[in-house]
Amino acid sequence: MKNVFLAGCLLLSQIGFAQYSYPKTPEKPVTDDYFGTKITDNYQWLEDLKSPEVQTWFKAESDYSHIIIDKIPNRETLYNRMKQVQEMGGDSYSYAKQRGNFYFYLKTKKNEKLSKLYTRDISTGKETLIFDPETYKKNAQVTNFSIDSKGNKIALLFSQSGGEICEIKILNLQTKKILDDTLSPIWSEFNFEFTPDDQSIIYTKMSTGDPNSNMLLKEMKAMLHKLGTHSDQDIVLASREANPEINMLTEQFPMIEFSEDYQYIFLNIGSTKLESPQFYAPYSALKDKKITWKQIIKASDDITQTFIKGDQLFFLSHKNAPNYKIGLTSLSNPDFDNAKIIVPEGNAVIKSIHNSKNYLFYALNNGITQDKYQIDLKTLAIKKVPLPNGVNTSASLNSRENDHLQCNNSNWLTPNTFYEYTPQDGKVIKSKYFNGDSKYPDYNASYVVKEVEVKSHDGAMVPLSVIYPKNMKMDGSTLAYITGYGGYGISSTPRFSNRLSVLLEQGVVVAIAHVRGGGEKGENWHKDGMKAKKPNTWKDFIACSEYLVDQKYTSPSKLIGNGVSMGGVLIGRAITERPDLFAVAIAEVGMTNVLRSQNSANGANQIPEVGSLKNAEDTKYLIEMDAQSKVKKGVKYPAVIVRTGMNDSRITPWEPAKFAATLQNSTASEKPVLLYVNYENGHFTSDLDVVFKEYSDIFAFALWQAGHPKFQPAKK
Repeated sequence: MKNVFLAGCLLLSQIGFAQYSYPKTPEKPVTDDYFGTKITDNYQWLEDLKSPEVQTWFKAESDYSHIIIDKIPNRETLYNRMKQVQEMGGDSYSYAKQRGNFYFYLKTKKNEKLSKLYTRDISTGKETLIFDPETYKKNAQVTNFSIDSKGNKIALLFSQSGGEICEIKILNLQTKKILDDTLSPIWSEFNFEFTPDDQSIIYTKMSTGDPNSNMLLKEMKAMLHKLGTHSDQDIVLASREANPEINMLTEQFPMIEFSEDYQYIFLNIGSTKLESPQFYAPYSALKDKKITWKQIIKASDDITQTFIKGDQLFFLSHKNAPNYKIGLTSLSNPDFDNAKIIVPEGNAVIKSIHNSKNYLFYALNNGITQDKYQIDLKTLAIKKVPLPNGVNTSASLNSRENDHLQCNNSNWLTPNTFYEYTPQDGKVIKSKYFNGDSKYPDYNASYVVKEVEVKSHDGAMVPLSVIYPKNMKMDGSTLAYITGYGGYGISSTPRFSNRLSVLLEQGVVVAIAHVRGGGEKGENWHKDGMKAKKPNTWKDFIACSEYLVDQKYTSPSKLIGNGVSMGGVLIGRAITERPDLFAVAIAEVGMTNVLRSQNSANGANQIPEVGSLKNAEDTKYLIEMDAQSKVKKGVKYPAVIVRTGMNDSRITPWEPAKFAATLQNSTASEKPVLLYVNYENGHFTSDLDVVFKEYSDIFAFALWQAGHPKFQPAKK
């Protein structure tokens, strides 16, 4: 088999771009019956990632894609420019955490590819490198960290080559040595923290670390680990098996956290839904053989965040308030229907809450800007935090001990800037420690940002952000790149992107479609892009793309469409419904085969958002969402590049691969369809060298196919 693939590649190198002789992908039809609707899938055999035949096929596709891409000029120019833009921004920082007189934070130096862990003495300003992940393991990345109460030990969460199946190691900051304790496997987003005596850690453990196992994200357990012991001795605090009374589903994950005063332990039953059931117990219950969990929040309460102080339970909810409200009730006897409403629903959307020692903060978003407000926990008085205009986010430096806040301000054309804020004095100060020595050009002098609303297929007005060069000719001759997401209520808020700034510099219009399924207009906007209403997501995207054409920003022969992850539904269905509208489609780690994705390890987690194949009504909608089965032979599809990371456990690599194979064997256009396989990446990575290399290849492909003169291969 391998010799056949290599022969195809050698043939290509001889004939150039005259035709595309893809690695052979046999059709092995399997017909599934979905409640009476029969769908034939020719590529289910690619789902066996352990098969040598499948592994050889992936490698052949990867090699083939690079033979094509390597002929495109100016890829190195894009890569080098991304590096230059990174350097122009100076060093970049994560939000810091404070212990005593020290800040702890991750920093990526302007000329380095990975984040390293630093500490800074607040009294002297002295910065010290305390951990470099490259000294631990090859391709190791620090995904997150937690510090004990005294700042003596730090728990480091490590990922490998962009994978999200991680391990925790403990660094003794006094001896600079890593302890023997190893906690794994752990998903990259799960909470972990030290107990108040600093002798133990709470964390959530996965049932397996095998990325190809269907049990990967099932039957997880909340655990307590005592430092200095083997993880085999860890105590189960909550699990489906040990706690049948909490009615946890096999795919849900139990996460433990402590109250700010350590009086209580809280158990959240997580999923892709933000509305998590929540239980609590007294802190002393950690010593019990089995914790008796008392439920305080049900999923039907539509509560997405809580904060507890003493017997006060503050909550963020969209119950009868799609733009959200903030309420207050009693922890010991919660009554959400009759709670005191501190911040009622308004025209803008309340996006999130977080606390410091004496204040609660919330974000109010109108889709373009986001302001921060504070609530005094004693008086409940509300005050706006005087931050600059733009999208403002914030985090507490040490919410158990003080009210110091670190804030971040961003816009489409303005690089992120950190500010410091303390509610007591009400002053916002630009941070002297957490902003790189920025030497960015003034992007506002060269580009225009236009925020518009576009009428979709059903009359709904869809927000669209358009960034374009000043004095651009509105004659349809300009290349344009449009991206969208539309899932889980996640909003695409304005933020500066090094990568997209490089696209702008190539004279490309950049547009962001705020389609339904996101949260830009509140929970109703999210629900209008779920399950039966999921078609609104790609139809909104099509409407926004048509707007760019109608207004002469671009034309179909110049238009590049992009979708990532859940955005795979968006871009996959956009090009299968309107293949004529796009010159190029970029499908990144995309959910393009939802009819089969529920067979993957992460599939059951998506049921709340897209529906279940066990439900006949849901299945009708899943069939409609499935891009792969909508690909028809003989249709002229745009040029397509499908990206997958071989360490991806969110969207298993076979899903994008099957979409690419289907298009390769179906399209009637003379445009290429490439499967871009990255063996150094997962769903994403923090390794900037990998990121810049990947996007310089993908963008070069898109610019070539959309007709950019700088990216046209030499004709033979």
